[in-house]
Amino acid sequence: MRQAVVSELLLLMGSFLEFTNDGTEVVKFREFIPSILNVSRQCLAAGEEDVAVIAFEIFDELIESPAPLLGDSVKSIVQFSLEVSSSQNLDSNTRHQAIQIISWLAKYKANSLKKQKLVTPILQVMCPLLAESSNVDEDDDLAPDRAAAEVIDTMALNLSRHVFPLVFEFASISSQNVNPKFREASVTALGVVSEGCAELMKDKLEPVLQIVLGALRDPEQMVRGAASFALGQFAEHLQPEIICHYASVLPCILNALEDVSDEVKEKSYYALAAFCEDMGTEILPFLDPLMGKLLAALQNSSRNLQETCMSAIGSVAAAAEQAFIPYAERVLELMKVFMVLTDDEDLRARARATELVGIVAMSVGRTRIEPILPAFVEAAISGFGLEFSELREYTHGFFSNLAEIMDDGFVKYLPHVAPLAFSSCNLDDGSAVDIDESDDENINGFGEVSSDDEAHDEPRVRNISIRTGVLDEKAAATQALGLFAQHTKGSFAPYLEESLKILVRHSGYFHEDVRLQAIIALKHILTAAHAIFQCQNDGSMKAKEVLDTVINIYIKTMTEDDDKEVVAQACMSIADIIKDYGYMALEPYLSQLVDATLTLLQEESACQQLENGSDIDDDDAEHDEILMDAVSDLLPAFAKSMGSHFAPIFAKLFEPLMKFARASRPPQDRTMVVACLAEVAQDMGAPIASYIDRLMPLVLKELASSSATNRRNAAFCAGELAKNGGESSLKYYNDILRGLYPLFGEPEPDDAVRDNAAGAVARMIMVHPQSIPLNQVLPVFLRVLPLKEDHEESMAVYNCVSMLVLSSNPQILSHVPELVNIFAQVLVSPAETSEVKAQVGRAFSHLISLYGQEMQPLLSNLPPAHANALAAFVPNS
Repeated sequence: MRQAVVSELLLLMGSFLEFTNDGTEVVKFREFIPSILNVSRQCLAAGEEDVAVIAFEIFDELIESPAPLLGDSVKSIVQFSLEVSSSQNLDSNTRHQAIQIISWLAKYKANSLKKQKLVTPILQVMCPLLAESSNVDEDDDLAPDRAAAEVIDTMALNLSRHVFPLVFEFASISSQNVNPKFREASVTALGVVSEGCAELMKDKLEPVLQIVLGALRDPEQMVRGAASFALGQFAEHLQPEIICHYASVLPCILNALEDVSDEVKEKSYYALAAFCEDMGTEILPFLDPLMGKLLAALQNSSRNLQETCMSAIGSVAAAAEQAFIPYAERVLELMKVFMVLTDDEDLRARARATELVGIVAMSVGRTRIEPILPAFVEAAISGFGLEFSELREYTHGFFSNLAEIMDDGFVKYLPHVAPLAFSSCNLDDGSAVDIDESDDENINGFGEVSSDDEAHDEPRVRNISIRTGVLDEKAAATQALGLFAQHTKGSFAPYLEESLKILVRHSGYFHEDVRLQAIIALKHILTAAHAIFQCQNDGSMKAKEVLDTVINIYIKTMTEDDDKEVVAQACMSIADIIKDYGYMALEPYLSQLVDATLTLLQEESACQQLENGSDIDDDDAEHDEILMDAVSDLLPAFAKSMGSHFAPIFAKLFEPLMKFARASRPPQDRTMVVACLAEVAQDMGAPIASYIDRLMPLVLKELASSSATNRRNAAFCAGELAKNGGESSLKYYNDILRGLYPLFGEPEPDDAVRDNAAGAVARMIMVHPQSIPLNQVLPVFLRVLPLKEDHEESMAVYNCVSMLVLSSNPQILSHVPELVNIFAQVLVSPAETSEVKAQVGRAFSHLISLYGQEMQPLLSNLPPAHANALAAFVPNS
């Protein structure tokens, strides 16, 4: 009887939630929460778990509610949920419900957890739960260790700065535990937080890798498996820093491929595939042993492992490029076998094989792949009849790769593959999405009782039902249409209209993956339209219509799309279009483009609203770096197309841009601003002079930054401001030289920084040689030449040197031996342009005309290749 009454009461309270309409009722409901917790504890003590679980359903409703129903009771709900989570004598379903409540809170009420200092107590329970042995017969989805991992992952994504120190401490201690489950938990925890805590982990990569690589040698299989998984996660999320550790990581992975356990082997192949994906030439010393193991495993393993092997071979081929040629034939022969499999259980392997052929084709190039291509294309097309979404998705990727390699050679395949892309784009994805959008705290009269941060936390998305396979297939097909258009250009005419229709539709698709591919593809469609219509009588009108459609979608995306990556891509595409088509083509849209850019700089667009709506600490506001980099690319694009006419527009955008240069902003924000200003100065020219006094203190400070990227951009900016700032910049010359001086010395570890410092000095000498103490500056300047890495600085640097030589400047003529050596190295360098070499050649020719035979001993001391390169510029030689 008691159980039924309590159950009825709890259910009644739950239904009351559905009808709370005003603030006073909300406050009253908060008063029930201690009673609900009290009743639930009594039920659990009496063994009535099914009644206590109703409390979690009520809490679930509270979290889901758009109204701030929880108030200060978040703390007591978390404490109760943690008690239940860690009670091993309770049913796994009850514990799972409790852990799920914490997971929802971490996702949707992260602010509340932070403000009420609940992050530490949650992690103190969740991290040890990773080490809890789950019964093998139990439903894995309910296992406490799996549910705890989900909570830790969610917290890392939403509260990274508060999560990482605690997880790292847990991992460091647990890695030494005699209990293997704790050693496994230590590396599992590090793998789980590597996405959310990526930036923090990159700073601690040495000690983190020490734990994980140690675990890879653990006597227990479960620990080695978790370590392999963690390495794979690191390879996915800690780029590019993780690659710097290839010398210690790759041999450990190679060793793990020989593990006695199939599970460890499989996870090691996953780690290998993820690790190699971002490697370049660093992979070459490992190529032979890697391919030996991969090819052997491909022939003698389970289907599961074969799929992972194919993924790893794809990563190796992409990294090795032409060096992969010796292995290509063997791999392609094996893929023929996989690409004709038709049994349901083999179709994933067939999909992987199709993808791999495309990657290998990219590595070996058109000449080698074209003769053997028809059989693979035929097999790929026949796979479309097998009704397997993943195979179709990978096949679109395969055709995309072929279009990229073949260019006009791909035209003959268009009639066969474009309709397949159309049919995938037009599939019904079966989606049904119900989003609770009532996240305004004043809706339903709840505004006046908001005593916490909840009203600012994220609204909850309910009842998502999506056939994700179809979604991925649509994204791949959308991407394929863009690449077909880009590479076949004028020959894409028969497919242009239908493609444009699809891309317009997909630019407003509900899922960001599809929208992203549509935004990229629209620019390629524009390229094709340009090629198609330029030969037609009414072509310019039709091309203008396509441009109109594309630009209007991009402008709408910039301010209205809620995904930062999609918006960033729209900005990058517009910057590219401005470069490709020039100011006249974009002039009709300029006002709207500038307004949209201003909205993004002011962080007022739809994709920037989540952060701005919440009361987040300044150092927690990790707005998307990729987005702001893309936005800041628009200003130089405008400046390049408009020159000095950009000045009135720049005046509008200047203050919002400078907000990102404040000292409280992260270093990557400040260097974004400095790089943007440098490029604007370069192309806008003289109007930058009126900003010099505002900009120079920032640039001088950045020259001393601990980040190489910041020093490099600051050096470039200092040079451009000096060059274009006229008289306004002259008074800063001594300060700039003092700031640049350390960048020329041995302690500067970065060649690109040094090259940009040389570029800055060269620009200063070119505009105001009389303001530079050449006798002090030239020895330091010449000592760092020739340039080592950033050859975009070559023109400025060698123009400056040549100008001084050709004007027979006495200060530079005291350095003839160094000059001859520098000129010779520039002339034999494959990295330098013919224009730069011609300039250097003229300067050398002038030296010969001044000194004649006196130059002979200098030339005879050079290597023959260098002497011969110089000889080509000797008059009458």
